[in-house]
Amino acid sequence: MLVSININRYKCGYCGACVGVCPKGSLELVETWVEVDENTCMTCGICDRICPVGAIEVTK
Repeated sequence: MLVSININRYKCGYCGACVGVCPKGSLELVETWVEVDENTCMTCGICDRICPVGAIEVTK
């Protein structure tokens, strides 16, 4: 099963809430977007649930 995390850059408000809750530190604020380190991301979905604007989607 392929699992991925997608961040909609048009919706993202660059607030950093997802970066603060990521248990693996896989999210990073870069310039004006959030970058995901797919090598360390465990696709737990915490960032998806915490995003106040619904810009993050974890797909399975």
